[in-house]
Amino acid sequence: MKIVKVKLSEIYVPQALRVPVDAAKVEALALDIAENGLQNPILVRADKERFVLVSGLHRMEACRALGEASISANIVQPTKK
Repeated sequence: MKIVKVKLSEIYVPQALRVPVDAAKVEALALDIAENGLQNPILVRADKERFVLVSGLHRMEACRALGEASISANIVQPTKK
């Protein structure tokens, strides 16, 4: 998989992943990302005009809390039904 930078504003969070985020976890991740950078990119899949989050909601929110405009992501293929 190739790591790319994706604008946070271009990432759609599907209803299934819209769980309440753990504020303490986001804060801890934000501190770690500020010190060490994002070590584990989020996973997204390409949609027509945006990206859809597959995994990494807390990492995404931690980057947003740090004021980042983009995040490192691996683009995965959609699963076939």
